[in-house]
Formats: sequence, structure tokens, C-alpha cells
Amino acid sequence: MPKQSKPKAPAKPRAKKRKQAAEAASRGLSAAQVASSVPPAKIEALRAAIESDGGAVIGIYRDPLGGNWQVLAAIALAKVQPTPFQRDLSEPHVERLRKVLEALDRFLDPIIVVRTPEGIYWTPNGHHRTGAMRLLGARSIAALVLPDPEMAYRILALNTEKAHNLREKSLEVIRMARTLATEDPRPEREFAVEFEEPSYLTLGLAYEQRGRFSGGAYHPMLKRTETFSAAALPKALAARAERTARLLALDDAIVAAVAALKERGFTSPYLKAFVVARVNPLRFQRGAKADPDETIAKMLAAATRFDAGKIRADQIASASGPPDE
Repeated sequence: MPKQSKPKAPAKPRAKKRKQAAEAASRGLSAAQVASSVPPAKIEALRAAIESDGGAVIGIYRDPLGGNWQVLAAIALAKVQPTPFQRDLSEPHVERLRKVLEALDRFLDPIIVVRTPEGIYWTPNGHHRTGAMRLLGARSIAALVLPDPEMAYRILALNTEKAHNLREKSLEVIRMARTLATEDPRPEREFAVEFEEPSYLTLGLAYEQRGRFSGGAYHPMLKRTETFSAAALPKALAARAERTARLLALDDAIVAAVAALKERGFTSPYLKAFVVARVNPLRFQRGAKADPDETIAKMLAAATRFDAGKIRADQIASASGPPDE
């Protein structure tokens, strides 16, 4: 009788490599270097501009990590404005900040601003704090004034005072992209740091057209398939507008399928996520590359054919994902 080979043991999952911490005290400036250098001409010009705007320079220094120059100043609150593409103010958050600031009677967290040629100070990081200070009737605010105008477009990286949700991120990114398309129409992929994810651009266009769009249901698919375009930003945005139209058509078909499930008595908050997963051709294809437009087309065809009569209660019960918005 031939020898039977032993079944192979399942392969052990590869352990994730831990990112090694940098050697202690191996990067950046020493404490003495932060404040000891002579400021360059552009920083002296910024100091003069701040003072001509009625502000007061408190100090000039280099940041301890990258050695970049910045100015700590007191700025008239009336001259501070959010960047034009900033997310909408959250009134409850502003009120919470107001109460804390009033209780402490101190403002301890300087905002970040960039001065415009008109003498206005755009803040990509501090919209809610300035809102709270205005409610308190403050005359001025402490700010880190950065000499680099492009920092106004690093909103998502800089803004840590209130976590963005998907809708806020997407709307902020598409507003930013429109401004940059006029002012700096480089290829879309050159703004990867500012935009963070290509999917935010597409979702931002969708949220603009449908305030209650369920972006969370489509975000995983878009995040997996979309890349930043090599086309100039105006042309890339036009192509994204066409993709968004197809995405909204898919959403219409998904909404119709959800309505059919509700007619059968299903009431789960995950109905939309269930249908999207059901029609997504990528759900069983780990790591496979796919074209976003082809994927949306396949999902639309599947959603159009969706038969609510074949769905069982146990299938929906096991579903998970973002609840319907």
C-alpha cells in the first residue's frame, strides 16, 4: 500500500515588521539652535507685514523637527478667517470650546495661520478655536504664522482639533481642489499630500450633489480602486465629475434595492451596506487591482438585477458595515 503523504501544516501568517524607532536625539535641532539663528529676509518681511497689520510679533524661531522658520504672533481676531475650502463650523463643538476657555480664562493653544497678500490670516487649523474666541468677545488671538502659503492646503494633516468624518473630509478636499485647479493647475497626483486619498475627491463631488449621500458604503470600493490622476487638475476633476455621475446612478439602484428589502419587512440599519457588498465584484478578490469605472459599471448592472425576493433574514443578520446614513 503506497505511503500517504502527511497533510501540510497551514502556513503561519507573516508577522508584521515593526517600524523601528529612530535613534534617540538623532534628528532635528538642539534647543539652542531653535532660537539662535538669524532669521532670513522673508521672515523679517513677514514680521514687518504682521506689525503693519496691527499685530505683534512675540517671537521668531525654527521648528525643532525640520528647522523651518515660523513666527509666533498676536493677531487681531477680526483679521483671521478660515481657508475658503474649510469644512463647516460645528456649533456644538464651538460651544464646548467656549465653555472650557471661559472656565480656564486662558487661551493656551495657538492657531496656525498663513498671511494672504491682502493682510488676511487664513487658518487651516483653528477654525473652531477662533469661533469660540469670537463668542467670548476676544480682541486678539495667539497664532503661529507660517511663511509658506502652501501650508494653507495641508488642512487634513494639520487639523487635529476636531476629527473629520468622511463627509467633512471629502467636502473639504473637493473645495480645496477647485481652488487649486484655478491657482495651481498641476497634475492631480502632485497634490497627494494635500488630498490624502483620491476617493475623497469623488466622494466630495457626490456629497455636494446629495447632502445625505451614504459615502461610507462606497468608500472601501473607491479607496481600493482609485488612484491620483496624471492629468492636470482641471481635467482630472472633469473626469471625476463623470465618475461621480455614474456613482450616483449606482446609488439610485442601491436605494431602489433597499426599498424592495424594506417592503419585504427587513429593517436592519445595515441594509445599504448589505446590498453594496452583495453587488461588489471585489468582495472576494483580496489584493486584486481593478478599474474604478469598470467596477462601478459592474455594480450598477448587479444592483439593477438585484432580487429582494431571494434574500433571507439570516443573510442580512450576518451583515455588517456602515449603517445607512
